[in-house]
Amino acid sequence: MKKFFGSLALVLLVLMAYLLTWPVPIEPVAFSLPAAPGYGGAHAVNTRLANLQMIDLHGEVGPEHIAFGPDGKLYTTVASGNILRMNADGSGQEVFGSTGGRILGFDFDAQGNLIGADAIKGLLSIAPDRKVTLLADKVGGDPIRYADAVVVARNGKMYFSDASTRFAPKDWGGTFEASVYDIIEAASTGRILEYDPATRATRIVARGLSFANGVALSLDEQTLFVNETGKFRLWKIAVSASNLDLLQSGAAASAQASVLIDNLPGYPDNLMRGLDGKIWMGFAKPRNPAADNMADKPWLRRLSLRLPRALWPVPKSYGHVIAFTEDGKVVADLQDPTGTYPETTAITETRDRLYVQSLHAHGLGWLPNK
Repeated sequence: MKKFFGSLALVLLVLMAYLLTWPVPIEPVAFSLPAAPGYGGAHAVNTRLANLQMIDLHGEVGPEHIAFGPDGKLYTTVASGNILRMNADGSGQEVFGSTGGRILGFDFDAQGNLIGADAIKGLLSIAPDRKVTLLADKVGGDPIRYADAVVVARNGKMYFSDASTRFAPKDWGGTFEASVYDIIEAASTGRILEYDPATRATRIVARGLSFANGVALSLDEQTLFVNETGKFRLWKIAVSASNLDLLQSGAAASAQASVLIDNLPGYPDNLMRGLDGKIWMGFAKPRNPAADNMADKPWLRRLSLRLPRALWPVPKSYGHVIAFTEDGKVVADLQDPTGTYPETTAITETRDRLYVQSLHAHGLGWLPNK
């Protein structure tokens, strides 16, 4: 019996040493969070996103971004690196092109080029003849590690997010893994960049974001709306800002940046311009109380990464998208508590349909726009 307890004590000692000292890739930073709002008020639980109709993607996975091109065709980008093109009903589906990376967000410029934020490659242009051109993979000599979302202004300038300057998907097991590391670390290294095709120059608009994600322009194109995934909030940032440090200013309003919507019920992902002036936001996951409670406990977040992945505080699946106006008023809220369609990252809206974007879905979900 004495031998048994001695062996048990040794095992426990080794386990304790592992949990306290084993190297992990993050250097967690303490931060504060308000209590999660839960699902009430404008976000009262509903099933308006349930029972989606599906477009078969023939083995492709993850229609993370969906948009209609100048040719009237529907485009989406998938995990394989392919860009798919099809009719609005999913027929006539073809592979338009491939970057060899992973385009997470895209837009079209005035010449009909598809401008893609490729998490592996950087900012790309894919011409109508399918030629791929690298526009930017550095800013001031520093690599763009995690290009995520992009919007093209009428003057041709391109605004895009570099979600993390710490964890590049090509080095950390892919986009999802790199995002998890960055959000758990909470070092707020994400930034918003501008690329000017006239000068081929890239500059920093703002930095200090905890996983800079979806980007949309105001109707007058003087303001950027930006999702800060790791802190559950939406920023308004002037396009004229230059190297603005949002980490230093926090959530305080300033002449060039302020938080428009704070303390969201989930991890905000993409932003898409909808009809009638609204903007659609999707939530990749709902808030997780265990993860929220670790915000001011960096040591506990470091320890959590030493546990088996099954024990990580990854939130459950929960379908959720909202639409809001430029003054921050929520005007639509669609949910599917079953989470059948994974990571509902945003909505692409037409007069007839709402197409649901997703990071990992095996088809393209949609529902009638009533």
